[in-house]
Amino acid sequence: MTEHKATLGKLPKGTGKDRAAVAPFVTVLFNPKELTFSKTNTWTPRKTPKANAPDLEFGGGGAASLKMQLFFDTYAVGGDVRTEYLDQLHKWVMVDPDLKEKKTDKGRPPEVRFNWAGKVIFDGVISSYSERFTLFRDNGEPVRAVVDLTLTESQDGAYLAKQNPTSGGVGGDRVWVVREGDTLPWIAYSEYHDATEWRAIADANRLTDVRYLRPGMVLVIPSA
Repeated sequence: MTEHKATLGKLPKGTGKDRAAVAPFVTVLFNPKELTFSKTNTWTPRKTPKANAPDLEFGGGGAASLKMQLFFDTYAVGGDVRTEYLDQLHKWVMVDPDLKEKKTDKGRPPEVRFNWAGKVIFDGVISSYSERFTLFRDNGEPVRAVVDLTLTESQDGAYLAKQNPTSGGVGGDRVWVVREGDTLPWIAYSEYHDATEWRAIADANRLTDVRYLRPGMVLVIPSA
């Protein structure tokens, strides 16, 4: 089946979900395993003496947010994962002098759009960003990275994803985050239903000590 890769792209100036994300955009190598949407509202208790619970008055809606974890890898194709992927993400966290706040006329970071399988999942700004490198070449060049992102709604989008964006089918390589007690045969059995296929996972991740897996390691699981 065809794999629909998720993308993150910069939005031009304007409002509304009809804006098209423009180049440059980043296409993820491995689609996220989960997306976490959240939203808060403010409720203010009214003074109600001798009541077991106060009446609440709605004080306004807070911005919605989307948290996700993205995986990038350049081991197979060559190149530094920072140059190929992360440098572009960094630009969307930093202030863009061409974009101005209306009230202060100060620069601000751009809005971005998270898109998956041709569907707009979320528009917002990158409010939180962290990255960690989990695989390196012998010269210290990082070739695998895990990026944790939080997008925060910057204007009332009035929509969230209404269906599973992967319903069109997912294929290709996947990732496995190692947990305490995991072994390569167990991972191979979980992914392929065949514990003897552990060697393919070891080779894809350049594992020299196949008995030692560190919790939190990110392993590429080659397609069967």
